Amino acid sequence: MINNKPKYTLFKNASYAIDGLVHAVKTETSFKLELFIALLVLPAIYFMPFELVYKLVLLITYFMIMIAELLNSAVENVVDLVTTEIHPLAKAAKDVGATAVLFTVILHLLCWLIIGLYTFS
Repeated sequence: MINNKPKYTLFKNASYAIDGLVHAVKTETSFKLELFIALLVLPAIYFMPFELVYKLVLLITYFMIMIAELLNSAVENVVDLVTTEIHPLAKAAKDVGATAVLFTVILHLLCWLIIGLYTFS
């Protein structure tokens, strides 16, 4: 039996992750926008007078947005690789990925709202 899996090492895996990040920054407009917004959100989280646990919640939920965007981009790339035709399943796959991003954005905004109301009330 032939094994087509290449041998992975920690350093090789890290280089694949860096390649993926570089690709996303170069080609994914939404991810670039989220990185730009991070330049505003991350200092805001740091300087807000929130308890540390709340800052961590905001930080984690923001990173969840970027993770969801990367996974959505991966789904879109695979769909584009598989078919160039407009197909209902291809549209559904892309729409579901976009919904995951939307839900993480809503979650992050709700966390801001709840933490802000709790802290400043």
